[in-house]
Amino acid sequence: MEPILEVRNLNKFYKNKQVLKNISMKVFKGDIYGFIGPNGAGKTTTIKSILGLVRPSSGKIYIEGRDIVKDKYKNPGDIGAMIDYPSFYNNLSGYRNLKLYTNVLNLPDERIMEVLKMVDLTEYRNKKAGNYSMGMKQRLAVARAFLTKPQIAILDEPTNGLDPEGVKTMRDLVKKLARENNTTFIYCSHILNEVQNLCNRVALINKGCIVAEDSMESLL
Repeated sequence: MEPILEVRNLNKFYKNKQVLKNISMKVFKGDIYGFIGPNGAGKTTTIKSILGLVRPSSGKIYIEGRDIVKDKYKNPGDIGAMIDYPSFYNNLSGYRNLKLYTNVLNLPDERIMEVLKMVDLTEYRNKKAGNYSMGMKQRLAVARAFLTKPQIAILDEPTNGLDPEGVKTMRDLVKKLARENNTTFIYCSHILNEVQNLCNRVALINKGCIVAEDSMESLL
């Protein structure tokens, strides 16, 4: 099976500091792929490189067989992402926040209601985002990532700041979206137990290096 996303020998230097060291990983269609490591290990830099937000010093990134680094990230693939802490315009409703993105992306307004329903926020669509709980903001960020109907969704520490109930809600949401939309997920976390309960394959990163990549069952 050909991977939907492949990273080969990715390196990144900031001045004289190397933060990514020959990162290689393969993500297959339908995976819920856990990307796990301590804070500062290089997870976010890797993800930003995949998204074209950071340009790698060397290496290849293929999405559906196309080298997006060589193509200078022109249309880097059908990817939705939630990176770092989600931010919104607090004085606007959840609906109006998403409306800003549909305007830019030239998407129909109907898509807003579709993604709000996907994350169970329909009844809160007119509530100001500044009055959302942390869990609601995280789900709104997932809705934003799904506006373009992505084949791959990248979630970077999506349970940060959530209580146990919020963590379970996010985990159940990822499983539902993967099943109902046939979406491939890359799920970044520093919590092994969280990844263990969700992901079928996993890569472990530490100090900018991939130290293991395998099925969750084999790694356990």
